[in-house]
Amino acid sequence: MSEVVVIGGGPAGLACALELRRLGIADVVVLERERRAGGIPRHCAHQGFGLRDLYRTFSGPRYAERYVDAARSAGVQIHTETMVTGWSPDGGLRMTGPDTREDLRPYAVVLATGCRERPRAARLVPGARPPRGVLTTGLLQQLVALRHHDIGTRALVVGAEHVSFSAVLTLAHAGLRPLGMLTELPRHQSLAAAPAAMQLRFRVPLWTRTALVDIRGRERVEEVELQNLDTGGRRVLACDTVVFTADWIPDHELAVAAGIELDTGTRGPRVDAGLRTSREGTFAAGNVLQGAEPADVAALSGRHVAKSVVRWLAGDRPWPTHVPIVCRHPLAWISPNAVSSREPPPRGRFALRSSDFLERPRVEIRQNGRPIWTTRVRKLIPGRSTYLPSDWLEQVDLAAGPIAVEVTPPH
Repeated sequence: MSEVVVIGGGPAGLACALELRRLGIADVVVLERERRAGGIPRHCAHQGFGLRDLYRTFSGPRYAERYVDAARSAGVQIHTETMVTGWSPDGGLRMTGPDTREDLRPYAVVLATGCRERPRAARLVPGARPPRGVLTTGLLQQLVALRHHDIGTRALVVGAEHVSFSAVLTLAHAGLRPLGMLTELPRHQSLAAAPAAMQLRFRVPLWTRTALVDIRGRERVEEVELQNLDTGGRRVLACDTVVFTADWIPDHELAVAAGIELDTGTRGPRVDAGLRTSREGTFAAGNVLQGAEPADVAALSGRHVAKSVVRWLAGDRPWPTHVPIVCRHPLAWISPNAVSSREPPPRGRFALRSSDFLERPRVEIRQNGRPIWTTRVRKLIPGRSTYLPSDWLEQVDLAAGPIAVEVTPPH
């Protein structure tokens, strides 16, 4: 019997496995469905990975390679091209790979399956369905990394989050200059200087309050129709590639199959501060909890959950009951999104997201109508997390029911 099976070989899964070995767990198995472990950073050629967890910056591929090498050196068993194709109520996992089908019975399971960008179909963009020229950022990065030549020459980037600007850089590495970026929101969601930098370096305009309302083409994208959401005006733009960015959703299919409770905001497994799910002996870490935090934040989440796993293996019983944390509009979600004790969450903070742009809102946490904590934050931006400290946990009554997080406008 394996002691711990970690499902997912990205930063969160590998960091968790490494920490488990460091803490003395002898038998740690990582299952990764792709041909190589390392997760999304493998395809991100730009710098900026590793500052929070490794205290220096790497390119995405080097960052991924460092984690894979460290895990193998620590004795972690990494099975690539391997998926979980069955999960029985008694905890047994069916592991299926190219040359093997094996049943595992771990004492603990960690879900670290990450997240993905929603494709064009899930965004309900009307129009033709050409087989070529419609990509997500992840697929674009893979094609560029593999030196695939059929990316196109005239690209439109849909979205204006951090990853959207990363897509512009990836297109530039492939020798393409995007025609433009668009967002339905009134402004972008990245760093303040990002649009000016893109305009200065790559001459890429950003069109706000603009929607993609039609895609045209037969064998490949030929043109798109854009609509200004303020005036209603429409225009046609000739292009051969559309890159859909952001709009993340956790890869939660295994959690659903196992009957694990999901959070309606994050759409990932509901977890307490120790990253325990609603299923006994099952934990979750990284971007399967929410889409999406940076890779090094996901890795630190993996380190954090390892400590909870070790306590469980050492006899930390019974499995705790969760008190859910719910967000009220315009807040979108909070992560972790449950409380079972006063232990701190990863990095001692909660990640909070809003669906609207808010300037200097007051964030208030209540339980049964009773205010237990309040603070004012500088701003809330859709697609970017604001971090709340966890000292308010001392005021929580674990027997008093759900906790609510809401905002009030500045006075």
